[in-house]
Amino acid sequence: MDRSKLLKMLVWLSVIVVIAAGVSHLVQGNSMSLAEYAELHSSESSSGASSTASGNTASASTGSPAHDSLEPSTPDDPQASQAADSMESSQPFTDKDPQDSESSQLTGAALNGSSQLAQRVSLTDDFYYEPLSDNLRRYITGISYPATDSDEETAALVVGYDDLRYVHVLHYDFDGNSTEGELICNEYIAQDLVEIFHELYYNEYQIERMVLIDEYDGDDTASMEDNNTSCFNYRVVEGSSSLSKHAYGLAIDVNPFYNPYVTYEKDGTEKVSPVAALGYADRSVNFPYKIDEEDLCCRLFKEHGFIWGGNWNSLKDYQHFQKTLK
Repeated sequence: MDRSKLLKMLVWLSVIVVIAAGVSHLVQGNSMSLAEYAELHSSESSSGASSTASGNTASASTGSPAHDSLEPSTPDDPQASQAADSMESSQPFTDKDPQDSESSQLTGAALNGSSQLAQRVSLTDDFYYEPLSDNLRRYITGISYPATDSDEETAALVVGYDDLRYVHVLHYDFDGNSTEGELICNEYIAQDLVEIFHELYYNEYQIERMVLIDEYDGDDTASMEDNNTSCFNYRVVEGSSSLSKHAYGLAIDVNPFYNPYVTYEKDGTEKVSPVAALGYADRSVNFPYKIDEEDLCCRLFKEHGFIWGGNWNSLKDYQHFQKTLK
């Protein structure tokens, strides 16, 4: 072979080798072996787990509910108070989707879920009322709502399912924590209750608990002893055969243990219900959670046209507010 041709061939082979090496290096620069990938992935997983654990620890240490950012400001900070007032009219209490009610810890909210969303009337995401779902109707039937055996018995009831509304609110418990509350009431007072509890919440008014009385098998005494705030319960007035305003869903009892039902015997002695609340029957004594004329709760209910049982003469029902259908 001609020597010049051989040299040209060697030059071309050299060029090809250089190009091939460059391409190989470029490809390898953007890839890795399985062993290298496994080692890197393991390292990243460890780093991510450490970061997640750190984040969970921080979250757990704050323990802040979704409402904390909109919590009412303290009176000694006028600027913060002004900011909270402006948020009241423009911001909801939480940023959760109303349809998330199915995940609520409350029985009524879980049973209604989002089934009544189209008919829901909301002041904010957490303060609303709506009709009772079939599931909620079944739950209360035979407990707070009578079970009937005939159409005649059903027609004789003073209130039907369609007259009732499920009410969801927020309130501060006795530990100062924001928590959910629920009631069933007559449609006639549903808007009143939502507005009243909305105002009480922003003033950090404390209510120990507010769950359906069905959680107590419809037992009013058990509910009062547990200081449960409740509304609808198809029952008679204690010691009589007359239907209570609670049977119509037109009455509500607030913090009943600290604001008992007091009747008077012919000899002038008092009968207190619940019995364990005897120490709170003396209203001349000051104590926490006492409802009187100056109490915010009492003032708000009266502004909305309710009658307070503490103003009655023949008996005193300090926990009780009722409204009459017009």
